[in-house]
Formats: sequence, C-alpha cells, structure tokens
Amino acid sequence: MSDDAVAAVFTAAGKPLQMQSFALPELQPGELLVRVTCCTVCGSDLHTYEGRRETPTPTILGHEILGEVAALPAGPSVCDLDERPLKLGDRITWSIAANCGDCFYCGHDLPAKCEQLFKYGHEAIDPIHPLSGGLAEFCHLAAGTSVVQVPEALSDVVACPANCATATVAAALRVGGGCAGEVVLIQGAGMLGLSATALAATRGAAEVLVCDVDPNRLEQASRFGATQAISVAEGTEALSAAIQDRTAGRGVDLAIELSGSPASIAAGLAELRIGGRYVLVGSVFPSPDIPVSAEWIVRRWLSIHGVHNYAPRDLATAIAFLAEAHVQYPLAELVSQSFPLEQAEAAFQYAIEKRPHRVAVLPAKDQ
Repeated sequence: MSDDAVAAVFTAAGKPLQMQSFALPELQPGELLVRVTCCTVCGSDLHTYEGRRETPTPTILGHEILGEVAALPAGPSVCDLDERPLKLGDRITWSIAANCGDCFYCGHDLPAKCEQLFKYGHEAIDPIHPLSGGLAEFCHLAAGTSVVQVPEALSDVVACPANCATATVAAALRVGGGCAGEVVLIQGAGMLGLSATALAATRGAAEVLVCDVDPNRLEQASRFGATQAISVAEGTEALSAAIQDRTAGRGVDLAIELSGSPASIAAGLAELRIGGRYVLVGSVFPSPDIPVSAEWIVRRWLSIHGVHNYAPRDLATAIAFLAEAHVQYPLAELVSQSFPLEQAEAAFQYAIEKRPHRVAVLPAKDQ
C-alpha cells in the first residue's frame, strides 16, 4: 500500500472535479482506513454538485461507500455493530455519519443529529481528516462510526447504496410502525422508492401501491413488489380511485413520501385512513409550505413523522434485507453504469444527463 491516496475533489458548483493526492492518515483509537471498492452517486451528491445544496468546500463527495479494511489502529480492537473485532480485508459498509454517543441527541436515540456529527461526503478537507468521502481510493473512518460487515453474496452495486438509500427507507418503515398485513402507499419510484417497495413487500404488506410521474419507473416498481403502480402525471384521480378500491374506502394505513414534492405530500395526506401514519423522507431541500388543517389531523388521529438519515440499527436492517431480497428483486439494475475513479467527472455528467437511479464510481487501482 502506497503512502498516499488519489481523490476526486469538489471545489464549487459549476467546476469540474479535480484529481488530487492526499497522505494516508496515522490512525487513532477507534479509527479505520478502508480501501474503497465502490461509491455510488446519490441524488444529494448531484444537488451539491449542481449548486442546489450547500456543503463546505473543498470536499470529497460520496457517502454511499463500500470497501475493505486496509489498516487498523494500535490498541483495542475496532468492532462492528455485532461486537465482532474487525480484521484486515473485511468487506464493510458504515453509517453515513459518525456520532459521539454522549450528547443530548445521541442519548435520545437520534444519532443522526449528534452535536458532534461527522458526515461522510459532506466534510471540508482538512489536514487531520482529508479522506472523508467515497470518491477516493481510501476513506478514513472516524471513531464512532457504526460498521456492518457485508456478505460476499451481495455484489458491490447491490450493497453500495445500503448506507444511504436502503438504510433510510428501513428507518422510515421502522418509524412508520411496520406494515405487516397493511396497505402501504409509496410516493416516488426512484432509488429510495423502489427500495421501500421491495422492503414493504418482504415485510408482509398486504398491498404496496406505488405512484410516480415517470412511466419507466412505474414499470420498474411492478418488478420490485408493487401490487399496483399508478401514474400521477395527469393528477391524483387514478391514485385515489385505486386506494378507495383496495381499502374499502378507508384510505391507506401507511404512506411514505420520497419525492419531496409539495403536491405529492398534500395528496398523500388526503389518502390516509383514520389512524393512518405518514412518513416524510424526500423533503430535504427548500420548497413551498403545505397548508394543513390541525383540526383535521386531530379528528382523524393522524401521525406524521419526518426521517432524515437513520440510526445504526437501520443499516444492519438494510444489509440483512439486501442479503434476502437480492435474489428476488432486480436490485443490481438500479446501478446502470460504472466509471473508474479518474473519470468521476464523467460519472457526474452522465448522472445529470441520463438521470439513472445510480451510477457507480470505482477506485482507479485494481479495476
């Protein structure tokens, strides 16, 4: 292993990624050095790259990361979430952020809002910890990062989105109270929506209704466990009719909103049954407010939750789900193209032009 690592660096919106070299770190207790084998480009990476989302710069983007343990610190063993000591060569993924474990939010089961959060793919490059994103040959894992080992049966492209897309929908389903025997509405058939569809199907949902404006994504939803895929490109009448038919007029038990569209949120609220639960996931960018009647929420006993990122146990759930579901659903199809690390800029341009669910960036070495 050389003494440095190459990374694709983001400096500002509208500027190409720049290839730079960084010295490998001297590991402190609890830290790891991971050789990156795959990094998928998430929608939030594109929002940052195109200037719709602010992030400290310069930075190394990429937070959906898969890799192999390349170096361990001296002293006590670093363990995964199951308390198994990690060893060189272990194939791992890890939480989107490291948390302290001691602050108010960590103590209230909200580690994703830790007061000392260190978030991969979102940190400014500094001399102490420059290698914090997935668009690099190596990633330096901070103490407090939750690590999950990845079964060899899972391909890189199936496993890589686990620590963002899949873990987030696992959190949404957990916060929403599960779905066994229930009618579930999934709003948005992108990467998160298709993952949520398959997860709800495997968790025993009686019906999984999926809506979107894109006919190609709706066709995919049918192959990911949707019992009905409904276009809302021309309005929500067909969606309402399908829900009325499938629920004897009551409305859905659980809706998960993944597009962030205000119109979609308003439509989802209207389709909840009395006592229904709504989980908002997609609203991670500024958008107009939605008028909601407080009396209506009270009289209908509605529960509305927001989910932003996830807890470590959701990542473990995500990997377990993928290990079960990858033989049943075409999860590998969600990553449509791969690029070597030195072509990371081309990967972003492809993602912007073609708008696939995901593209993968692979390290320059050993490809």
